Amino acid sequence: MALSALAIQLTSGCLPSDLEPEDLHILSKLEQLKALEINDKGLTRLSSLYRIGTLYMSKDGRGFVQTEIKEEGDLLIEANDLRGAKHGDIVVAKRIIARRGRPTGKILFVAKKAHLYILAYTNKTITGEFQIIDIKTGEPTQAIMKGVDLSLLKLGTVLQIDIDDNQVIEILGTLDDPKVDEKISLLLYKRKDIFPEPCIKQAKSIETSITPQDYPDRIDLTHLNFCTIDPVTAKDFDDAIYFDKDSYALYVAVADVSHYVPYFSPIDKEAKTRGFTTYLPHKAFPMIPRELSENICSLKPRENRLAFVAKIVLDKQTLQPIKEEFFEAVIHSKYRFNYDQIDTLIATKGDNASGVVTELWEDLGVLYTITTKLRTSRLKKGFDFRSEEIKLTIDSNHLLTKTQVETGTPSHSLIEECMLLANQAAAKRFTGENDSIFRIHEPPQLAKIEALLSELASIGLFVEEYEDSPSLIRAIQTEASKLGIESQVDSMVIKSLKQATYSPLNVGHFGLGFKHYSHFTSPIRRYSDLILHRLIKAQIANDTQENEYLLRNIQPLCAMVSELERETTKCEWDFRDRKFARWATTKQGESFEALVIETGESAKAILLGEIQGVCVNVRGEGLMLFDTIEVIIKEVSIAHTTIMATATQKLKGIDVSKRV
Repeated sequence: MALSALAIQLTSGCLPSDLEPEDLHILSKLEQLKALEINDKGLTRLSSLYRIGTLYMSKDGRGFVQTEIKEEGDLLIEANDLRGAKHGDIVVAKRIIARRGRPTGKILFVAKKAHLYILAYTNKTITGEFQIIDIKTGEPTQAIMKGVDLSLLKLGTVLQIDIDDNQVIEILGTLDDPKVDEKISLLLYKRKDIFPEPCIKQAKSIETSITPQDYPDRIDLTHLNFCTIDPVTAKDFDDAIYFDKDSYALYVAVADVSHYVPYFSPIDKEAKTRGFTTYLPHKAFPMIPRELSENICSLKPRENRLAFVAKIVLDKQTLQPIKEEFFEAVIHSKYRFNYDQIDTLIATKGDNASGVVTELWEDLGVLYTITTKLRTSRLKKGFDFRSEEIKLTIDSNHLLTKTQVETGTPSHSLIEECMLLANQAAAKRFTGENDSIFRIHEPPQLAKIEALLSELASIGLFVEEYEDSPSLIRAIQTEASKLGIESQVDSMVIKSLKQATYSPLNVGHFGLGFKHYSHFTSPIRRYSDLILHRLIKAQIANDTQENEYLLRNIQPLCAMVSELERETTKCEWDFRDRKFARWATTKQGESFEALVIETGESAKAILLGEIQGVCVNVRGEGLMLFDTIEVIIKEVSIAHTTIMATATQKLKGIDVSKRV
């Protein structure tokens, strides 16, 4: 269930000042209904007869209000008590007291609509009947545009429609124009591009250069050999590292976004609604304005920058942290590395380095040896999932031109282990009992992993002995390696696990094998990290007022960023699938080799060719998991991102004889 920050505040208790300005009218409505009470902490909350939660609709027209507290069962809402509320809306309902039967209620009003608009396109049926089709559901819908006969528009015209009165808000383009894909994906998942004018005004008012003498309260680290390691295409650099090989002190410097973005400022309010930077293959849609993210908040080489630093001293024998501290500083990155450059240095042991790179490599080379050992040790408790990430290349016409598999290299591992150390150090500052924002990954249910094992048995992958979920996953990975299907099986394992999320209660991170973990290293692109920076700074400064405010709202903040993360990821996936579908329209009738990844009525396969990562729905008999088959692309829907294919022959199955 997607948790609503507003519902958590009103259920658990809050001060009216804690609510977002756009939610204050809800408080007024509840006051008029006499539905509020003051708890023993002086916080305002809903009284026991009332519920606020998410409305889920059943096929029979009845609804169910699911609340934010597990102890409160959901309320059944009969069709005539819905009062116009729709699936996914956050609603306020009043319980109907009954002596027996299921708890029921009636909706009083909609607190927050799930959707303000729908996206649809014009279409005609086989018989020539004009329709407007909802892109998300595939079902016919209604639309009105004053003075326009929509049936005369070009077929495939994409419309943004007000969900309440069916009025067309905007004509976005047509499905045959590749540029419309971006608009659809962003609007479907409420992602934004342009920043409001107050944000731009605030961003432009911020300093563009730093002089250490102007910040006497900060530690001056400009003499240290900090450097950044990022993809060659990176435009913002939110973390830099320095390692002192003599003292074994690792410095992870992170752009001090919280210094430039005060709470309740225009940029903060906008960042809070975005939650994350959205990365599409051709363009990033930042969480904070580019005037900050690509300039003063970017740790550019040979520029002084404000940073929030995690200093972690490692034991020279065990390589475990023996001292961890956080402080505000000024740094001066000496060099901007990309991953390829670091990989070359690692492969050549720095033999071909020159100038400042030679000096930097003296420390980085030692750090690489250490992080290699740290990774080996970490994977004894955590997991190395070998699923493949596909990078898309989009040309100036917004068409997909190529794909490539992104694989982790030694340079990725070097920087990743440093970030993991900083993220753990940040989490360990707190007790884990509603006093911070943690990145958690709950252990899986053993039953789900066992169900996966049953599915894998069809291809001859068996595990007979295991003690718990971790040992079963490791055993599955071992057997998958024997069959040469590591990445495919890892993808299935990942699907069977719970999603990592944000929580004020620390339960550890199952996938990484950590007892304490949070997100500290990317406040440019994740609001969760910005929250954590503020919490640590309040802790260091003993700022009880700031700390009290943040912690009073920590549960709804965690719920908010978790939901925004899901929406951001869905947007990125949706855009990728639109480009795959558009590419597939040019390949209808052509044959491809494909690997079966799901069987049964909803069989799916991944095409094996120059364009990688394309998933098709497959019609065919006798399909077995991980069979290599030949398929012909038959039907494609760009609007709904579906590609239908027919299997024509089996080319190869899993060779069970590989098992040793």
